[in-house]
Amino acid sequence: MIKSKGYAAHNASSGLVPFEFERAEPGKEEVLIDILYCGICHADIHQAKNEYGGTMYPLVPGHEIIGRVKATGENVTKFRSGDLIGVGYFIDSCRHCSSCNEQEEQYCENGITPTQNGKKADGTVTKGGYSDSIIVDEQYVLKVSEDLDSAAVAPLLCAGITAYSPLRHWKVGKGQKVAVLGLGGIGHMAVKFASSFGAEVTVLSGSPSKQESALKLGADHFVLTSDNMQMKDAASSFDFIIDTVSAKHDYNTYLNLLKKDGTMILLGVPPEAPQLAAYMLISKRRRVVGSMIGSIGETQEMLDYCAANNITSEVEVIAPDYINKAFERTLKGDVQYRFVIDMNII
Repeated sequence: MIKSKGYAAHNASSGLVPFEFERAEPGKEEVLIDILYCGICHADIHQAKNEYGGTMYPLVPGHEIIGRVKATGENVTKFRSGDLIGVGYFIDSCRHCSSCNEQEEQYCENGITPTQNGKKADGTVTKGGYSDSIIVDEQYVLKVSEDLDSAAVAPLLCAGITAYSPLRHWKVGKGQKVAVLGLGGIGHMAVKFASSFGAEVTVLSGSPSKQESALKLGADHFVLTSDNMQMKDAASSFDFIIDTVSAKHDYNTYLNLLKKDGTMILLGVPPEAPQLAAYMLISKRRRVVGSMIGSIGETQEMLDYCAANNITSEVEVIAPDYINKAFERTLKGDVQYRFVIDMNII
C-alpha cells in the first residue's frame, strides 16, 4: 500500500481537514501520479455537504487534476515516469456498452466510476485530487502540454471539457450567434471556446459588473438580463444559448432569445425541476438539449486544441489550508473564475 495524505470531509457540516490514508499499488495497466494541482469545482462542495445525497465519508474531493507520472504498471504503454498528465471527472467505465464502444464513455450505460466518491469494482471508494497522489488506469489518463501554465490547465479537466464538448457536438462556429448564460467556471470557458471557434458571442448576466470581464474574455457583446429593453432587443437573435446556471432560473425568459430552430444547451443542474412553456418551443421550432462533461478522446482533443491556441482557465491558486475559505467564496461567486489548489505544498 502507498501512504497518501490530503484533505477530507468527515461529515456534511465539518469542513475539510488534513487526512492520511492508503492507496493500493498500481496494477499492470495503471499509473501512479504525483498530484501537482487540483481545481475546485462546485460538485466538490455539493458532495462534501452531501447535497446530492450518497456521499461516502471520509470524502477526498477533486477531479480537475494535473500531475506527473511517478511509476507505471508493467503493461502501461502510453505513459512513462515524468510525463505531465491530467485526470478528469471519471476514472473508469464499463468499456463494453454502446456508449463506451462509441468512445462516449461519459454516457456509459452501466455508470462511470467518478474520480471522487465512486465505487470501484473491488468495492473501494475512490478518493480524488485533494491529495498528493492518485492511481488511475492509463486509458483514463490524459496527456498535458508542458507549454501551458499547469495550474491554469487543471480546470479544463471538468469546466473546460463541459463547455467544449457541446460546442463541438453542435458544430458551433463562424456565422453563428451564441449567448452564454452565467459567467463562472464553465461559462468563462464557453466564452473562450465559442469565440475561438469563430462564433459571435454574447454574455447574458444579471451583474453589470461582469461586462468588462466578459469582453476581456472574448465576448463581443453583453446583455444585462435585468434590463427589459436590452432583453427585448435581444429577442429571437441567437442560434445557441449555453446555459451554465445551476441555480433556479426561468428557462422561458431565455428561450425567447432564440431564433427559429435555435438551441438552448443545458450544462447546469438547478435544484428544482424547471417549468417549460410549450409555446416558447413550438412557436419557433426551438430545442432544449443537455450535455455532460466529455469523453476521454474528446478531452484529449480539447487539451491539444488549448495547447495549440494558448487557451487556459482564469484561476486563483491557493494553498491547501485555504480550501474551506475557497469553498465559501465559490458559493458567493467571489472568484474569477476557478480556484486551483497547489498540491505541491501539502
